[in-house]
Amino acid sequence: MLRGIIGSIECLEIELFRQDNAPCHKSMKTMVKLNKLRFELLLHPPHSPDLAPSDYWLFADIERMLQGRKFGSSEEAIAETEAHFESKDKSFYKKGMEKLEER
Repeated sequence: MLRGIIGSIECLEIELFRQDNAPCHKSMKTMVKLNKLRFELLLHPPHSPDLAPSDYWLFADIERMLQGRKFGSSEEAIAETEAHFESKDKSFYKKGMEKLEER
């Protein structure tokens, strides 16, 4: 009997969609579609409702880059930060997104 049950089990691939508070993610059209597709909506952690969970892992990296640095202007700091993230390859971002599944 067990063999018959195991043989009939179908493997399903699980899809994860992290919804942040971007306007396109919380529009009525999007919410209706997610509901129709039977997505389970997970709320943001209560300690940071305005921060996307995908942003958390970026802070440690940027903090290391900025440690001990002094900038002459906000524009210089922004330019350095943008250059830092643009220099990262795809694996850096992929690894960060994979960490979301562990949370």
